[in-house]
Amino acid sequence: MVIPYGRQHISQDDIDAVTEVLRSDYLTQGPAVPAFEQAIAEHCGARHAVAVCNATAALHIACLALGVGPGDLVWTTAVTFVASANCALYCGAEVDFVDIDARTYNIDVDALAAKLEQAAQSGRLPKVVIPVHLCGQSCDMAAIHALGQRYGFRIIEDASHAIGGKYRGEPIGNCRYSDIAVFSFHPVKIITTAEGGMAVTQDDELARTLRLLRSHGITRDEQDMSQPADGPWYYEQIDLGFNYRMTDMQAALGASQARNLEAFVAQRHVIARRYDSLLADLPLQLPWQHPDCYSGLHLYVIRLKLDAIGRSHREVFEALRADGILVNLHYIPVYRQPYHARVGYAPAAFPQAERYYAEAISLPMFPQLSQQEQDFVCARLRTHLA
Repeated sequence: MVIPYGRQHISQDDIDAVTEVLRSDYLTQGPAVPAFEQAIAEHCGARHAVAVCNATAALHIACLALGVGPGDLVWTTAVTFVASANCALYCGAEVDFVDIDARTYNIDVDALAAKLEQAAQSGRLPKVVIPVHLCGQSCDMAAIHALGQRYGFRIIEDASHAIGGKYRGEPIGNCRYSDIAVFSFHPVKIITTAEGGMAVTQDDELARTLRLLRSHGITRDEQDMSQPADGPWYYEQIDLGFNYRMTDMQAALGASQARNLEAFVAQRHVIARRYDSLLADLPLQLPWQHPDCYSGLHLYVIRLKLDAIGRSHREVFEALRADGILVNLHYIPVYRQPYHARVGYAPAAFPQAERYYAEAISLPMFPQLSQQEQDFVCARLRTHLA
């Protein structure tokens, strides 16, 4: 038995949706892309959704749309995938990190507030802050928004883990407390387009810029052109954009998957509650859910109470892998990566991120995880913690 930490579920309806596109006149930019964008916008309660080839591309053009460039500073959380930081570097900006909250593993709002106060005194405030909804649980966006109002930074929600989740009873992605939110549709995420991403926003001008940047900076809208069109073939490149488009095949799969979004997230909650029950007596810190949040539950992360067990973090991890349970660790703190470490970040500045990295393991979490598989995971974990 081999059990991955995450796995896509592809139904016959999904296959039929992609097959329909393959038999159509459009494989790349056709009617399926705007249909998928509309479905996600409607789910989130956002005015605009802009589909792209992956969430990293969405983060990149989100930074560009907010004017991030050389000389600017962007802050994000210490524990995230490297894309949350790299998107700022692509724009020529600098990046810095904020420690995580000990219970949610999201950006620590108190640490953010303290760092902002120091930055204000030194005159080096961030232009953009990118809070990451780790594991699918929203950051405290109201508090981060209030800090943004006070210190003048813009906000991109990296909601790559979190589509289908809610914050204060409203869908993650409605951008009530941010300028732009970004989703990922990688196969292990809540819904998939194989590869793909989406940027959502309430701002008309930001949406126009995002659409321009995803397709080479080219427009066919005469309102944006420097001269009247030479003919119906005419287009103009008015900015330096990228080939970040999503295909119709991907969008058709995404739209089909989106019809099951709420059911997928609900089943993840069933699995999480069962984990909570089966693991309650073990020397573990189980995931904590803030009462303001309904998590998308992309990941179920446990933390080992190493003082109470006779094995190291690595030993437990490798023992589970040897059992065919393909656990993972999300994530290595970004400042530890060699590319970033040469800047000189001090691990001591991120004590909660360091503790998390020393203790965290992501258990299998996907809607089709069977009770038999889950029982096996828990039984083997119990054995290795004895």
